[in-house]
Amino acid sequence: MSEELAAGREPRSGSSVEIQVNGKGREVRRGITVLELLEELEVHPGLVVVERNREILDRERYAEVEVTEGDRIELVHFVGGG
Repeated sequence: MSEELAAGREPRSGSSVEIQVNGKGREVRRGITVLELLEELEVHPGLVVVERNREILDRERYAEVEVTEGDRIELVHFVGGG
């Protein structure tokens, strides 16, 4: 798996797609939703903001938005304390 996706790359055939998560290449199964990706990464959906291709997603949509070939996902974690 490459660290960077080539610009204009054609979708791959098969059961997986290549995406970037916080700048790192990652292969995930085709048809996975944002919510399922968070579960796979062991990230609690209530403690993160998800940006997909420069668009911030509403939490209510995590279960319906599918991750597709070449998506660039940024996860921003909330940090608490005082």
